[in-house]
Order: sequence, then structure tokens, then C-alpha cells
Amino acid sequence: MSQTFETLGRPLPPAPSAFSPAWRHVLDRPLGIRAELDRMRRHAPFYDATVDEIDGRRIRIGDHWLIDFASCNYLGLDLDREIIEAVPAYLDLWGTHPSWSRLIASPRPYDDIERTLAELLGAEDALLLPTITHIQHSVLPALVGRGALFVELHAHQTAHDGGAMVASRGGTVARFREDRLDRLERLLRTAPHPRVICVDGVHSMTGNGPPLDELLPLARAHDALLYVDDAHGFGVVGERGPDESSPYGSRGNGIVRHLGAGYDNLVLVGGFSKAYSSLLAFVACPTEVKEYLKSTAAPYIFSGPSPVASLATGLVGLRVNERRGEALRARLYRLTSRFLDGLRGLGLGTLNTSGFPIVEIPLLDADNADPLGRFLYERGVFASVVPFPVVPRDQVGVRVQITAANTDDEIDHLLAVLAEAGARFPLVAATGGPDLG
Repeated sequence: MSQTFETLGRPLPPAPSAFSPAWRHVLDRPLGIRAELDRMRRHAPFYDATVDEIDGRRIRIGDHWLIDFASCNYLGLDLDREIIEAVPAYLDLWGTHPSWSRLIASPRPYDDIERTLAELLGAEDALLLPTITHIQHSVLPALVGRGALFVELHAHQTAHDGGAMVASRGGTVARFREDRLDRLERLLRTAPHPRVICVDGVHSMTGNGPPLDELLPLARAHDALLYVDDAHGFGVVGERGPDESSPYGSRGNGIVRHLGAGYDNLVLVGGFSKAYSSLLAFVACPTEVKEYLKSTAAPYIFSGPSPVASLATGLVGLRVNERRGEALRARLYRLTSRFLDGLRGLGLGTLNTSGFPIVEIPLLDADNADPLGRFLYERGVFASVVPFPVVPRDQVGVRVQITAANTDDEIDHLLAVLAEAGARFPLVAATGGPDLG
């Protein structure tokens, strides 16, 4: 049955009121390419939703229960009892929020996490800040200065926003495509120093990794830094070896270790808000660079820190990862493989060639994004409908994210609903399976 704003417990937007001319100058500007996103946000039940209750990976919006396939909590640590029960002890020790900017003082858990994290990653050192958005907007300008930044065309929007910060401070910014590195090389030859190349690690839409084996030699040959934003890879993929529990690798120490690369000329950025379900992010870098960023990255100097509960969940989560992470990644891999195999069985295609747990299924007609989202919603599936301009028009579709907290029955339900959806809203046909080697 179709749900309305009223039956979902979401009030209709208030009638327009009389704003002053100052507000009208703000609100009357056209939204341009984000107009469709704004329309869906205002009217689609699967956008800007208020979740009233959770039960595992089931969520209730109003009186409507759905299976959550939009969660980024890949290891299911948001529901882990050991982590949940550890938080009160940290609150008793440190209160709810330290309130100092990190330049002034930091609670001991910061140091504990940074040391543990550096060891896990195999990096010299690490610096914690609240979010990757903070890092993109501050660390990129700090590294580039009046030099040159090259941002991969499909990198996360926050990286492009960081590029705007670089440009505002006198640096030069250019975009490039991973499939045309010859053009990037030509730009690097004459670019001013410092030179920074910015790419996603595990891509937030396709679920695929970057060509580090090509990018790193290119960066090193032109005295450039390679800056990798591995928001969706950290905790999920890691170093390869004979004892790994799945093709995702071991330890969850990120795409750099997964692809067998080193940290020479490389800056790794990652976050705890995905696999570790905590409001923390990090820059993995040499200690001297860490000290430089303490005086040049504005959030370290001026922003409030992460709350104590986030420090606790990050620190205890790292301990859980050490003891139980391989079993969680093995389960995540099995559920994702089950889903990808099911998609191929339905004849449906995906942009995912890696087998990692982010699976985008494009539509043949981008105008069907809203109807497809409503169809999934009405049948109890909560997934990310990705419109233009979030992705190019030929990639508009639905993004499914699998977590270790999902169940086989939930995967089966998702596949059954997608089989119905494929008959009503033509989706891209299958071509081949992911290479998990």
C-alpha cells in the first residue's frame, strides 16, 4: 500500500510564510542541477526519513517496517553488545564531551587510538579528527598550499569541496579520470609544487578500488603525494595472505594494504563512521607530517573534539576487530557474494566489479529513480536511490549496502523484490561477475 507523509507520521511542510526580502534573496535562487535531488528529498519517503525504531537491520518509519540496506555499518559493530556495554565506563571516566580543541588538550583515548591505528595500518603515525569532511576541507589545503591538486572526477563530493578550499587559498585545481592517466601525467609535468593527487579508495558508489599500481609510480615519478580517501574500505578490506578468511583480506587495514602498496609518498585518509560505527576519522602519515598538520589543519586548532562515546566505541571496536574481525568480514563476504550471485541469477547488472559490499544497480532510464525507490520502499526495502547529479545520468539507480548484521532471509527478500522491480523498471543487464582474486 502506498504510504503518504501523513501515514508515515511525517507532517506536511508548512505553507509558505512571508519572508523578508533578505530571505527571499536566498530562497529564490534556482537550485540548478540539484533541483531533482531537492524534489526527491522533499517528497520521497526514502529520503530525509525519521527512523522511529530499529530492530537489528530492520527499521520503523512511522508504522512501516523495512529492511535496512542503506547502512554503512559494514561490520555490524553498531549493534555489538561488547562495544555498547563498554561505553558507560568511559563516560564515568571522562564525562560526555572533553570540550577542549585538540590543540589545547586531548583525553588519553586519542593517543591510544592513534598508536593502535598506526600499528594496524602499518603506517608511521596517525592523526584523529572528527570526520573525513573536516579532513578534506582542512588537510587538503594544508598539503597543497599554493601548489597543485588533482582530484579524480568521481571522487567523493567532499574531496571536490576540499579542492574549492585549495583554490580559494591560491592553489590550482584540476580534475582527471582514472581511465586517462596519460592526461594526468601531462598535467603533472608542469604543475607547481606541492603536487597532490586525490582519489577514493573503495569507491562509495561502485564499490571498486583505485588503480594504485598505476597511480603510485606516477605520483613518485613526479614528486607528488597520492591522497587516498578510504572511507568505505577501512575495516572491510585488508592485507592479503594465506590465512585470510575471505578475499577481502585480513585485519581490515584498508585498501592500501589490500593492494599491496606502501606509504611512501602516500597519505591515507579513513573514517570510523562506516565499519566501526563511530564519529572519528584519521590521517595516516609520517610523524613529521602529523606535527605539521597540528599547526595547519583548522579542525585540530579550532573545532570541538569527538564525544567520549565515539572515542570509546572506536577504541573498543579496534579490540573487537583484533579478536573477532575476521569472522565478521567472512560473514560480510558470504552475504555479499550471496547477493551478487542472486543478482546475476536474475540477469541484473551492477557497477561493482570488486565483490566489496557496495552494490549499485543502474537504471536504463534515469527518470525511473523516484518510482523505483517508492516501489522498493512499499515492499519493505530501504536502500539508497542515487539520482543525478550525485552520480552521472547513466549510473542513476539504487545502491545496496550489505552489512554483517544482515541475515540470509533479508538477502532473499531483497532479491525477490529486485526481481519484481526489474520487470517494472528496466535495470542494467548482467555482464560478468566480480574478480575476487
